Amino acid sequence: MSNKDSANQNRTGFGPATGRIAALICTAPGVTILIGLLLVSLFFLAFPGADIWASGLFYAPGEGFWVKTVPFFIRIRELGPFLVKLVAAACLVILLLKLIVPYRKALVDLRWPLYLLSTLILGPGLIVNGLLKNNWGRPRPWMVEQFGGEFPYVPVWEITDYCQRNCSFVSGEGSASAWFLSLAFLVPVLWRRPAVVAIVTFMIVMSLNRIAFGGHFLSDTLLSWGITLLVMRVSYWVFFTHPPQFLTSDYLEAAFSRIGEKLNTATRKVLGRSGYLLTSFFSKFSR
Repeated sequence: MSNKDSANQNRTGFGPATGRIAALICTAPGVTILIGLLLVSLFFLAFPGADIWASGLFYAPGEGFWVKTVPFFIRIRELGPFLVKLVAAACLVILLLKLIVPYRKALVDLRWPLYLLSTLILGPGLIVNGLLKNNWGRPRPWMVEQFGGEFPYVPVWEITDYCQRNCSFVSGEGSASAWFLSLAFLVPVLWRRPAVVAIVTFMIVMSLNRIAFGGHFLSDTLLSWGITLLVMRVSYWVFFTHPPQFLTSDYLEAAFSRIGEKLNTATRKVLGRSGYLLTSFFSKFSR
C-alpha cells in the first residue's frame, strides 16, 4: 500500500479504494454527481424492471396505490410544498428588510437568500418542472399497464407523447426535497452533520411517499436528486467559490443599501406629495 493510500485509509477509516471515492466526493462533487447521474441512468436502462418492482411494493390489485388514500400520508405530501414556500418567503423577507432598512447590515450574508432562491427557481422550477416534466411525456406509474393504466412503461430519458404536461420524468417533490440540502450549509459547522442527516431523511421520506402514491418511479426520484444537486453545486461555485464582483458579499451589501436608500427617498416623496394633495383636497371643505 502506498503512503497516499495509507493516508486515505487513516483519514476516512476505510480501505484505499473507498478512501479514493471519498476523496473524489470531497474534492470534485460536481464530477461525482455527474458520474452518479450516468450510473443511475445506465442502471435503469439496463434493468427497467427495478422501477416496476419498487412501485409494485405499494400497489394492490383492485385497490391501486392505496397509500394515497391515507390521511397521514396525504399530510406528509402537503408538508413539502409548505416548507418550500416557508423557506422562500424567509429569503424574500431578508432581502426586503435590507431594502426597507438600508442603513443596517443585513441579517445574513445576502448571497445566501439569493443562492437559495436562484437554485429553487433554476432546479425544481425551470429544469425539473418546466423543461423535463412538461416535455418528456413519461407516464406516471398509475398510468402504465402494469398498474391498471393504459400506457406502456417508458424507460428513463425517452421522450414520448403519452403524457402531455406535468408528467413523471422527473420528480418535482424529489427535486424540492433535495434542494433543502442547501440549508445544511447555513448552520454552524458543529451542527452540519446532524443537519445533513435530518435533511437526507426528509428527502427519503418525501420522495418515497410520492413513489407510494404512484406518482413517480424510483428512477424519477433518484435522477431528480442528482439534477438538483448538480444545479446546487454549480450555483455554489458561482456564488461562493469563485463569485464575480457583483456577487461578492460586500458588493451585494452596498448595492442593496443604495437601492434601499433610493426606494426610501422615492417613497418619502410619494407620501409627501400624497399628503399635500390630500391636505389641499380637504381644505376646500373647510372654507
